[in-house]
Amino acid sequence: MNIIISNSSGEPIYEQIYSQIKSQIMTGELKEGDALPSMRALAMALRISVITTKRAYEELERDGFIESFTGKGSFVKAQNAEMLREEQLRQTEELLLQACEKARSCGITLEEMTEILEIIYGGNDNG
Repeated sequence: MNIIISNSSGEPIYEQIYSQIKSQIMTGELKEGDALPSMRALAMALRISVITTKRAYEELERDGFIESFTGKGSFVKAQNAEMLREEQLRQTEELLLQACEKARSCGITLEEMTEILEIIYGGNDNG
């Protein structure tokens, strides 16, 4: 598991850990049953407070991405396919919103955006 912490991002460290682990689960890099490093080991590796890793793990558990067992550690939880799809859809909508805001600010019309999207996505030939 590879986590990179940026002190200049402005995003709290626990959120950086949360989002990177969540992303690795969503992409399948981390699979059901995979063990996560202990909170202490991760804190030492990243040179941060155990409280920070604890908060990230608690949020991952709260959101259903991992499960923790006293004395055993934290593991990637089986993911509900519908939940994964919903999260991917939410992320896609977020990126498209950013693209639309940029397009509006540059004077790109909806028709031009539709054409761009069709070209990038692979056309409208349904195959």
